[in-house]
Amino acid sequence: MNTQILPVTSADIDAAARVLAPFAVRTPLLSPPVLSERMGTRVFLKPEMLQRTGSFKFRGAFNKMSSIPPDKRSGGVVAFSSGNHAQGVAHAAQILGMQATIVMPSDAPLSKRERTKAFGAEVVLYDRDREDREAIANGIAEKRGATLVRPYDDPFVIAGQGTVGREICEDMAALGVAPDIVIAPASGGGLVAGVATAIKARYPQAMVMSGEPEAFDDHARSLRAGRREPHASKGRTICDALMASIPGEITFAINSRLLAQGVTASDAEVGTAVGFAFRELKLVVEPGGAVGLAALMAGRIDIGGRNVVIVLSGGNVDADMFSRLIN
Repeated sequence: MNTQILPVTSADIDAAARVLAPFAVRTPLLSPPVLSERMGTRVFLKPEMLQRTGSFKFRGAFNKMSSIPPDKRSGGVVAFSSGNHAQGVAHAAQILGMQATIVMPSDAPLSKRERTKAFGAEVVLYDRDREDREAIANGIAEKRGATLVRPYDDPFVIAGQGTVGREICEDMAALGVAPDIVIAPASGGGLVAGVATAIKARYPQAMVMSGEPEAFDDHARSLRAGRREPHASKGRTICDALMASIPGEITFAINSRLLAQGVTASDAEVGTAVGFAFRELKLVVEPGGAVGLAALMAGRIDIGGRNVVIVLSGGNVDADMFSRLIN
């Protein structure tokens, strides 16, 4: 497999790691005995809820925005997001001294909207059932001369997210163990694309998988079909961060080459995982961030005694929903 022809390489991720080093949190790699004992194999967790803004999204946003030439920064940046990318872009803009405008769905959790504003960003709300968020964002960017920071379909964003995988590789190597199975949540696919690029560069035999809500399984469908396919759901999921309708073009160019398969979990299974993480692991994980853990705990993955790494992608969960899930 010649990964050099892919849109993002391990060298791009190394470069992103250098950009992020003074600013991003290097999150730890955990191996809680209670989880490993329950699953009958060694399980490692990458808790990205401990990252700035409470999710991995800061990594990609900061890497992308740092690549904007200084003479192009006066127009600011525009992004569209249900919450985590919004906060990552807003906080990166705050650090870099840039103005950020975020297009968010009106039904995004209030906590995510308020935290985005708290970082100094302007929030523009839209109806996700009737309006096109990308068209709105493009219109604002064109009018203001701003740079559009896409949530996943951008090489700089993917490389930034790939630093999650790079850190996993380094920490596993320091422990003297290899990752056999690695699972990361997928919406547009930027996180899992970056993680897969980093993991496969150092551990080519590792199986990297995308994790999705059961009815929002566009990655799993697309990987089986060998082409980008949308999911069929018209409803909602408690995994509000994982509701993209189809994999990104750039991300799928990577994921179709590097991922072994896609796995899913039901909302009920995700709720169980969120509750387990809180009660047993003392971790606050948002539903979308827990989908890989949910699939593992529900027996949806053939682990066969192998080392498993689960990326917990964020912890920005609405307090009322979190209370319902843990109770």
